[in-house]
Amino acid sequence: MKRKLLLFILLPLVLLPLMGMAAALTVQTVQDQQAQTTTTGPYDKIGIAIGAGLAIGLSALGAGAAISSAGSAAISALAEKPETFFRSFLIVALAEALAIYGLIMGILLWIKL
Repeated sequence: MKRKLLLFILLPLVLLPLMGMAAALTVQTVQDQQAQTTTTGPYDKIGIAIGAGLAIGLSALGAGAAISSAGSAAISALAEKPETFFRSFLIVALAEALAIYGLIMGILLWIKL
């Protein structure tokens, strides 16, 4: 009984604050490092612009490939069983979300310029 008390009650009460302090120190260190980095050089801006373009282009390419294969399969499954509409729509929507995530990443990188 005492061992279970120690294992399930006292151990988390000791470890959770320690893990919280370690996480706070890690966050503070990362924030300090981010404050020190700046994008003032010309090569930094070129790299960010290339990264933004690649994020948008490759995510759109991947989403197009996913939609072309999953979309045709979803339409043929829908033709055979109309009750599979929601599953088919969900699969195509998840493939389209890939392009939206890439667009958001590209916009965030472009704003950083």
